[in-house]
Amino acid sequence: MAKPSPFFLVLLGFGFFVATYNLVTLVIHSQNNDGEMELSRRSDSMIQRPNELKESEGQRRPFHVALTATDSPYSKWQCRIMYYWYKKMKDSEGSEMGGFTRVLHSGSPDDLMKEIPTFVVDPLPSGVDQGYIVLNRPWAFVQWLGKAKIKEDYILMAEPDHIFVKPLPNLSRGDQPAAFPFFYIKPSKNEKIIRKFYPEEEGPVTDVDPIGNSPVIIKKSQLEQIAPTWMNISLKMKEDPESDKAFGWVLEMYAYAIASALHGVRHILHKNFMIQPPWDLKIANTFIIHYTYGCDYTLKGELTYGKIGEWRFDKRSFLRGPPPRNLSLPPPGVPESVVTLVKMVNEATANIPGWEEGR
Repeated sequence: MAKPSPFFLVLLGFGFFVATYNLVTLVIHSQNNDGEMELSRRSDSMIQRPNELKESEGQRRPFHVALTATDSPYSKWQCRIMYYWYKKMKDSEGSEMGGFTRVLHSGSPDDLMKEIPTFVVDPLPSGVDQGYIVLNRPWAFVQWLGKAKIKEDYILMAEPDHIFVKPLPNLSRGDQPAAFPFFYIKPSKNEKIIRKFYPEEEGPVTDVDPIGNSPVIIKKSQLEQIAPTWMNISLKMKEDPESDKAFGWVLEMYAYAIASALHGVRHILHKNFMIQPPWDLKIANTFIIHYTYGCDYTLKGELTYGKIGEWRFDKRSFLRGPPPRNLSLPPPGVPESVVTLVKMVNEATANIPGWEEGR
């Protein structure tokens, strides 16, 4: 398939975010214990790979942190917080974080260019994403990898709503990238659809990892091969009514998993790569907080997910501009993960110059 020609930025509608919120709720409540146990067993076995894959001690393998973004106010404030914590953790002991790039798929520079290292790429042609803005992500990576000078041999694909809790080492081993396993990415349970893009002659459906593209630490050379396939499969899936209906907001995540399998790339699954409040309660040994879900509680500290709480933190409350400085802390009884998230947001906003201006 030929690369799409550059066009104007597709505007991000508020309705997409509302729909995403509702769909996330449905996905969470569809989780079943059998699927969770199956994923747990698979994750543990994949983490315990043979010692021959272990890198030589003392060898530093820096990775480039890259995240795709729009120029909407909603995306900007998340990128600013994410970049603040990247800078705090980058040079700390145990970190193998290298350079940083915000891959901006607006087609034109914005007012964060001087604050955050940014590489501008083109959006998909008007109407191609059909309101699914995430479809621009693989196309953005294809352009960035083809045009930018990236000195690191590895890349971390991250997202604006990621906060680094501690210094992140390179979790990949040999030719095996590192990824986070998502309980709702279930290739085996969607084999009929998966086989449209991953034919039986390619291998068993279990070769398709239960992951998305982020967070993933991968060799740059591997991503250069996978990215065009990822883009093409994403576009084909969006054009296929059955795939679009079945996968919805996680469509391009499935597309990345399939593209990786087509290139013979399997990922080491790291459950401690990140946590997702309010469902993950403790920080423990995690490296990233992903604040994609709303956190709603009563003043007694009881979770009221799906219902606006007496206390809440939800990134979708700030679609038009950044959250204010000094957000109120959660009431007593709220899990450590949520408390830490709000404290880290507050620290970032207190120290980022010009936060009140909203950008």
